[in-house]
Amino acid sequence: MVQLPDALRQYWSSKAQQATFLGVHTNTRSELSLGTSRIRRLVDHLDKEDISFDHIHGDYNTTSTSLTPYYEDVLSFLSFDTRKESKPGEEVGNFLRQSISSGGFLVLLVLDLENVFRPKLPEAIGKLTRLRYLGLRSTFLEVLPSSISKLQNVQILDMKHTSINTLPDSIWKLQQLRHLYLSESYRSELMLRHGTNFPTFLQTLCGLFVDEETLVRDGLDRLLSIRKLGLTMSSKQEAMSLQLQAVVDWVLKLNQLRSLRLKSIDENNQPWDLELKPLVSLVNLSYIYLLGRLMNPSIMSQFPYSLIDLTLSGSGLVEDPMQSLDKLPNLRSLKLLAKSYLGKNMLCSLGGFPQLRVLNLWKLEQLEEWNVEKGALQALRHLEIRFCRSCDKLCEKVLVYFFVLGFDFHFNVFAIGADSNSHEGSSQLQQFIGLIWNWVSIPSAHYSVLPVDAKFLSCKP
Repeated sequence: MVQLPDALRQYWSSKAQQATFLGVHTNTRSELSLGTSRIRRLVDHLDKEDISFDHIHGDYNTTSTSLTPYYEDVLSFLSFDTRKESKPGEEVGNFLRQSISSGGFLVLLVLDLENVFRPKLPEAIGKLTRLRYLGLRSTFLEVLPSSISKLQNVQILDMKHTSINTLPDSIWKLQQLRHLYLSESYRSELMLRHGTNFPTFLQTLCGLFVDEETLVRDGLDRLLSIRKLGLTMSSKQEAMSLQLQAVVDWVLKLNQLRSLRLKSIDENNQPWDLELKPLVSLVNLSYIYLLGRLMNPSIMSQFPYSLIDLTLSGSGLVEDPMQSLDKLPNLRSLKLLAKSYLGKNMLCSLGGFPQLRVLNLWKLEQLEEWNVEKGALQALRHLEIRFCRSCDKLCEKVLVYFFVLGFDFHFNVFAIGADSNSHEGSSQLQQFIGLIWNWVSIPSAHYSVLPVDAKFLSCKP
């Protein structure tokens, strides 16, 4: 969460209210402008008492000008129609078509149809030339109208969780576009040509699927203002090697990059090779998510000091990553997920991880021994160990380290997953936790032991 100083917040709030874009709402119905019958903020909650319900969902008979008095001054339209059938998409599509054709919505700034099932966007949407935000998240929309390229002032286009697998080259005609969210799970691809004129202000590109035909070199790598990048790369192994290299070279050019999410998978959606170069030069990079076998393990010691949040999955590391990562002075969250580390031993050294608050160890099936020296992990508040084969033995050692060796008890979450195949092991672990808590004289009212996900113990102070 980003918080503005009070003075700055009040200044911008007053500016927004002068533009009638923000307001204090006492209900969730569509808001009328003072002294007029015209709607400024349109919200569809399927509320039959709302002034717009019959226009959107009813049998309201419209003429070419009948909707004009209501919607010609609307600044934002949000729909919360989450019914899972074809009717919501048809109704909102007809409503938009009729309203736009009668002169409505022409000053619209925000159109948010999140969770409306497959809205039938009319070609007339191209007339909304003042639109800044178009939200189509979780609509499972299959195709965009060709007139989308006429929305020259759109800055945010959110198509996450849609069924659009190919975006036309004309999408790059949106020269004011700053944030583009695509559907990672549906493998959204972009049609690119040599010489494409990219939006110079694009800062976010998330959910893009890259295969051997994606134009990366002399294409995507000309987008140099990216601050948040999320790519999934998959193809035949031989053809993908050069693409991976092109992506890595592109990433190293992004001097303003703050968030990086890279997934490398094979044809069976399993982690595949991910060969990175040192990222230490990206001094603004604070968030990294990597899924794939790291072919250059030395990358662990070559992350920038600005890094705050790191997630590794399927990395296949054989050397203890803690010995390199514990030197990152600003790291606050570390998640080592399935097959990220294949070793048996892990060590957190004296003075290591000075700012780390969240640590997740999930599905590290080979891990047997975790040694934590006194003076390490002093800022830790959230610890989760789940689905480790040697979990029972590991858990006992962890409890000893954190409570017997003098660690301050300031956890918000302390969660340990026992062996899911051993009811006896789970019971013994629960008894051991209680014993340790009594040993260090922590009142029972300060924690609880709750079963979660069958054989899962969660201890919260």
